[in-house]
Amino acid sequence: MLNLVTHDAITEINLARPPVNALNLELLQALRQVIDEAVRSGTRGIVLSGAPGMFSAGVDVPALLGRDRAGVHQYWHEFFTTCAVLARSPVPVVAAITGHSPAGGAVLALFCDYRVMAQGTFRIGLNEVQVGLVVPECIQFAMRRVVGAYRAERLLVAGAMVESEQALSYGLVDELAAAEQVVPRAIQWLNQLLALPPRAMLATRALARADLADAYADVDALPLDDFLDGFFHEETQSVLQQLVARLKKKG
Repeated sequence: MLNLVTHDAITEINLARPPVNALNLELLQALRQVIDEAVRSGTRGIVLSGAPGMFSAGVDVPALLGRDRAGVHQYWHEFFTTCAVLARSPVPVVAAITGHSPAGGAVLALFCDYRVMAQGTFRIGLNEVQVGLVVPECIQFAMRRVVGAYRAERLLVAGAMVESEQALSYGLVDELAAAEQVVPRAIQWLNQLLALPPRAMLATRALARADLADAYADVDALPLDDFLDGFFHEETQSVLQQLVARLKKKG
């Protein structure tokens, strides 16, 4: 589910769960474990990449709909824990957005330090509203940090998916590159950061990201039960079931 590539002092964690890198429980657990292990092993930076044309399609909705409340709670707790690991990472993380990045894929990218996206017709955004899900405050907060309060409101309420050029203009991603250059450019940016005096850079980074780290200091304190109530709401379940039915037809 994950491929690890070492680039000198940088660890690339490549999402490898075909066909669309859907985030199931096992992938999230593996991702969190690999990030922790990379940090313990002394990596100085992490690049999180996906497959050509698809960074991650987000939450594995078909798998999630088959779970009871306890199972859904376990999944979302793991999802927010993964967000916390990225938010509180002691080393910088770059999202190499190699293609489409809806919903959960976009969320993971928001918690990284920097975002390089493939140019072209690829889309990114938090489209949860379109599938009947409420975007919780802890995710809205991460979006506001990146694009500002008003732009976050407009994108979140509409559940908007925007193409790469528009994402760049909104600040949702930091730069664009040709698809085959997304990972090399992410590594290049990270190497430039790592060339700075490390103590000063890392201490300044920690101060700059303290609000995000503090927001995810205790995942158990997040209003997960409220989020689950929304997930099991009749409207949400109906929309998600329709989504799964469409996906099965495409398959």
